Amino acid sequence: MVPIASPSSSDAGRSMIRPRPGGADVGMDTLRPLVEWLADFGVTEHWVVSCYLKLEPRDRTRGKYLIKLKNRARLQLAWLEQRGVSRQERDAVARDLERVREYLEHPDNLPPGQGIAVFACEALELFEAIALPRVFRSRLAVDRSPLIRELAALDDEFGRVLCVAYDRTSARFFEVTAGGVQELTALAATDTTRAGKFHGQRSPTGTSVGSGSAGEHNFHQRIREEKQRHYAAIAARLFELARERHVRGVVLAGIGEASDAVEPHLHPYVSRMLLGTARLNPKAASPSGIMDAVLDIRAQSERRFETQHVAALKEGLGTGWAVNGTADVLVALQHGQVRTLLVDPTVEQQGYRCSITGRLGVTEAACEAEGTAEPVPDVIDEAIEEALRQSGHVEVVEDADARTGIAGLAALLRFRQR
Repeated sequence: MVPIASPSSSDAGRSMIRPRPGGADVGMDTLRPLVEWLADFGVTEHWVVSCYLKLEPRDRTRGKYLIKLKNRARLQLAWLEQRGVSRQERDAVARDLERVREYLEHPDNLPPGQGIAVFACEALELFEAIALPRVFRSRLAVDRSPLIRELAALDDEFGRVLCVAYDRTSARFFEVTAGGVQELTALAATDTTRAGKFHGQRSPTGTSVGSGSAGEHNFHQRIREEKQRHYAAIAARLFELARERHVRGVVLAGIGEASDAVEPHLHPYVSRMLLGTARLNPKAASPSGIMDAVLDIRAQSERRFETQHVAALKEGLGTGWAVNGTADVLVALQHGQVRTLLVDPTVEQQGYRCSITGRLGVTEAACEAEGTAEPVPDVIDEAIEEALRQSGHVEVVEDADARTGIAGLAALLRFRQR
């Protein structure tokens, strides 16, 4: 999605906002420029608030996302006090957290998609809200730099998806990325016979002198041939677009049962990219409607991937290629073993970070001989960030049945355990 507008003029932080790359009203086809811009802040002497929020329908119900935000804000402030951070710095963080909360509590500031990221630091004149197609899970962190690895991972994993919305006379093509939806050149059928009942030929007086069953057959056959030529042209255009761009997937959208009519015409190269089909009126399709359709299709494919990953976990536990349980996963992260991190989104757990090695653990005893055990508000969130730092894949298992076998965290490994 495109970057969201900054807080309104009534917000105290508006005067502190640096211009985002490309200007405030310019959309982007990827998140890369924003990721690079935020990365330029580097490690600073100031505390930066990084907030990722899930905004699925169940999260918006009765403001559940705000309740999660407030609870995490309290934990972060308590964590800063526990670390001995000065009152002045804690007050600055509290003001940033309040700015984030005030911004998100206004429904007009929420994107139509399923996620949002907000970065705030009063001292750095930073307040940036970015609409996202999704987030791994709701997280709130306070660190010396913006936590942008999830932004970069979402941009890479989402990639480019081509969506075509069509009927028998026209087709609209859209390029969908984590940065938004861009409509491409449309395609119109070259020859279209007006659909309807066959009335045969008419005499000058208006009486029917039809051609009998043969004439009606030819009439309907002509319509079928025109449809097939049109669908073949759509498939050819998709093939051209897929060759021009690095495409991660294709979604077909049409009216009723015709939503999959193009599929038999797809080139095998494009057919392998097909994510699914959706029912959508091409003439009424809007960018938000296209994004919703693509997200729904991707969600269905992600549920399949979750099932495959959980099956691989069960097999890997017996062969040494997987681990299950937060403590064991944190050890695997320390050794750089984690290829895919599997996360139960319902679990939150306080943990510790060793002051010398930076290793994460679930108990203070995990840091023996590795320095002081410094508390962290949620070790699950820290594990996600660490896995992203190691270029691992993060899979948040949303399916309730699939995640029953995950003890907080689980992981598929790059190399076997010793």
